[in-house]
Amino acid sequence: MELSMLMQDVPVLKCTGGLSGSVSDICYDSRRCGENSLFVAIPGLLVDGYDYIPEAIKRGARVIVHEKAFNPAPGITAVQVSDSRRTLGFLGRNFYGDPSSRLCLVGVIGTNGKTTVTYLLESIFTAAGRSTGVLGTVNYRFNGKTRSSPHTTPESLEMHKILREMVDDGVSHVVAEVSSHSVDLRRIDACDFDLGIFTNLTQDHLDYHKTMDNYFEAKKRFFQEVLPAGKKNPGYRMVVNGDDPWGRRLLQEVSLPVLSFGIDHPCDVTARDVVLSLSGIRARVETAQSDFAILSPLVGRFNLYNILAAVAAAMALRIPLEAVQKGIAELKQVPGRLEKISGPGEPEVFVDYAHTDDAMRRVLQNLSGFKQGRLLTLFGCGGDRDRGKRPLMGRAAAELSDLVILTSDNPRTEEPLEIIRQIESGIPAQTMKKVPPETFAEMQRGKHYSVIPDRAAAIEKIIDSAGPSDMVLIAGKGHEDYQILGNKRVSFDDRVFARSALERRSQGKSH
Repeated sequence: MELSMLMQDVPVLKCTGGLSGSVSDICYDSRRCGENSLFVAIPGLLVDGYDYIPEAIKRGARVIVHEKAFNPAPGITAVQVSDSRRTLGFLGRNFYGDPSSRLCLVGVIGTNGKTTVTYLLESIFTAAGRSTGVLGTVNYRFNGKTRSSPHTTPESLEMHKILREMVDDGVSHVVAEVSSHSVDLRRIDACDFDLGIFTNLTQDHLDYHKTMDNYFEAKKRFFQEVLPAGKKNPGYRMVVNGDDPWGRRLLQEVSLPVLSFGIDHPCDVTARDVVLSLSGIRARVETAQSDFAILSPLVGRFNLYNILAAVAAAMALRIPLEAVQKGIAELKQVPGRLEKISGPGEPEVFVDYAHTDDAMRRVLQNLSGFKQGRLLTLFGCGGDRDRGKRPLMGRAAAELSDLVILTSDNPRTEEPLEIIRQIESGIPAQTMKKVPPETFAEMQRGKHYSVIPDRAAAIEKIIDSAGPSDMVLIAGKGHEDYQILGNKRVSFDDRVFARSALERRSQGKSH
């Protein structure tokens, strides 16, 4: 692409070397630079791309986009900008032909529920005959093609690249999980969103945002700055959870056409005649225009909120009611979101991604309503992440479980036992007693917990300890098929280990 076209609408502080000539590629990793490429020097959390400018030039880069002062050698064009990371998004948009303007792009933002809402909307759009793409925590996918997702929301350059691939492949609707990091780091500023969905806000990522107000402001920025900057005007721009206190604050502070959803407060989209069971959800959805029945195999009240969010979004985008009902009914399960692992005759075993105290409390409250025996919970907390939520998750698990095993999640570079110790600090000693792992299975009365740092051994122990009428929740990692130990990523899937433990349990009893 011609450099002058590539730099269109990009705010430039200073340009040395002129904007003539063409660019073969854009890169922000110097190792990927080639002949006549453009290198964007981004200051990262650990390293600064500015330090890699010489390597980028050595590999063939002829245009350097940078923030700090840089005097280029002859033949090199240097473009100084105020925010190189944000600039990367606009360069990507221009390089790939502004793909987000050529499809319907829906952003789902919030602490919990984002993944399930994207799956619901994918199912609804598909039922309506739309060709749909999804960008999210589990994977990036469209038209039968799937690729792993290194980030919930792609880096801006990759975002535009994959949107371009989707457009070229005939995709008409894309649903993207939008993380608070991606908003704060300006990854999605150059995207043209049709609609934004706010699910809720609870404590998470405070290692990055520091305070809940900062966390909220990052979410709010999407609705206040990114959405209005889009060139499309589909009518409604926001779908907001009116039962969530932060959602109500968002409704007060952002003035865009909105549909609210909820159950406990007056909202535009609500539900009545709700029946919740382990078989799913039955309810009637009420809106100003219609009143209709929904039937979903998803479990729990929190999934009813996710369904209402998807219904409101579909209404905002004028999806036919029949497709909404069909899409909801046909989504059988979401990977790692209260995913049932057990079969007939076995204890009810679920794997869930809950990794905040609010998510833990919600999933346990929902399971508590269905339990006939005890509720057994296994979880840990991630290392090198928000430490403040660890005791809160311990308290939530202790309040709502009969037995708990504390184990490792993704400890990363932290000592697993120190993470567990911080979780333990939130467990009230007067209500839940610590017992050795070898006696855990014997605890039939009262509330008890044990510590088993090895996650595989912990899963084996909790499933062996469950009676036929008990429920087991394995929380924290959900769909993840790896564990991060130190700086190494090793293969580990809660669902695989739980299924194997159930089979060994069954074989042991049959002998």
